[in-house]
Amino acid sequence: MTIDRMVFVFAGAVVLLSIALAHYVHPWWIALAIFAGLNMIQAAFTGFCPAAMVFKKLGAKPGAAFR
Repeated sequence: MTIDRMVFVFAGAVVLLSIALAHYVHPWWIALAIFAGLNMIQAAFTGFCPAAMVFKKLGAKPGAAFR
């Protein structure tokens, strides 16, 4: 699996977790989904993604977006 796909899976998991926590624990957990969305937008424009850096250090193969 490439870094690009790993970032998509991680971001999707964070959003789904945030929605579940907002529903079952406290509505302010939706802020985590907002943060994940804003991070995806800035990564699209800047190419800087902390999750991609972590996955690269863990030995994942680079994809088209994060080289």
